[in-house]
Amino acid sequence: MPIRNRIAEWHDEIACWRRDLHAHPELLFDTHRTAGIVADKLSAFGCDAVVTGIGRTGVVGVIRGRTDRSGRVIGLRADMDALPIVEATGAAHASTVPGRMHACGHDGHTAMLLGAARYLAETRNFDGTAVVIFQPAEEGGGGGREMVDDGLMERFAIDEVYGMHNMPGLPVGQFAIRPGPFFAAADEFAITVTGKGGHAAKPHDAIDTTLVASHIVIALQSIASRNVDPVGEVVVSVTSFRTGSDAHNVIPETVRLRGTVRSHDAAIRDLAERRLAEIAGHTAAAFGARAETVYERGYPVMVNAAAETEFAARVAERVTGAPTAAAPLIMGGEDFAFMLDARPGAYILVGNGDTAMVHHPAYDFNDAAIPAGCSFWAELVEARLPAG
Repeated sequence: MPIRNRIAEWHDEIACWRRDLHAHPELLFDTHRTAGIVADKLSAFGCDAVVTGIGRTGVVGVIRGRTDRSGRVIGLRADMDALPIVEATGAAHASTVPGRMHACGHDGHTAMLLGAARYLAETRNFDGTAVVIFQPAEEGGGGGREMVDDGLMERFAIDEVYGMHNMPGLPVGQFAIRPGPFFAAADEFAITVTGKGGHAAKPHDAIDTTLVASHIVIALQSIASRNVDPVGEVVVSVTSFRTGSDAHNVIPETVRLRGTVRSHDAAIRDLAERRLAEIAGHTAAAFGARAETVYERGYPVMVNAAAETEFAARVAERVTGAPTAAAPLIMGGEDFAFMLDARPGAYILVGNGDTAMVHHPAYDFNDAAIPAGCSFWAELVEARLPAG
């Protein structure tokens, strides 16, 4: 079935919701305004239950179909939080909060799932239960993990769960998906290099940590180029290099490096963690310095289940009338991984058109994608839980 007529009628209204959310961005778990709006709208739509405070500031709405012979429960998830970025869109609905903006389209994700919830609560043309999940703190806070740890799946008896994200560069309203590993595990590291400070004019009396740290930065690139099988995927990026002094004539006692490791395979993840510490430690020792490495595992690999991915692809084709594209592997992290670790399901991309990339100050969610996104959610529930 193509775009739902009812949803098309609501397009402008849903876009207004989205733009209001865009103008009032909130970070991590501090999504109180957004969560309040979501909860109020779900109640107004006539959801059978609206529960707040799951995973700190998450919101869940329960929508029961006309019948429940199947006893099955489908979860649909959207993220609500923004990013600490100064907006540069110049849009009339631009952020009113300095230093914060919806640079990843979570405002659009929330609005589309709200539109779908309104449709499902009005029509209820399915057999079973749809649970709409509005999650805080996707951008580094692990809100998905918090909701799962708070009993999300068990409390609402969710059998399978689905997520959606917009994708700049993909034609507006088109979809892309892939089975198996999709988004990467996202880990962080910090390396503290300690040497011997001294006068820049007397380097022989010091152990130059800037030189040592520079060698470590270069050597870490051998993890991808010489330690991991070339057909594997791993990214090791040093993103911060800070010395203990800003003076032009001081060799600093310490240098601190920070960065990220991305991978799609558990064995590669283990290898990268081990080699990072070994390379840092041994490189520093070669210069008479010390290197202490702290490695923190973040979001796990996000893995789409095969059967649910195939089903989601068919649903997308019915909405668009066009084949669903094969999505590429993505080295970015996504904490929907925690929900897919807890239940089978799939994560799909919807096209945002020719826009700035996510996490860019000029990015804005494309409201033209709203009908396709809302209709996908509606079709997914009705096809997965057919009324008979």
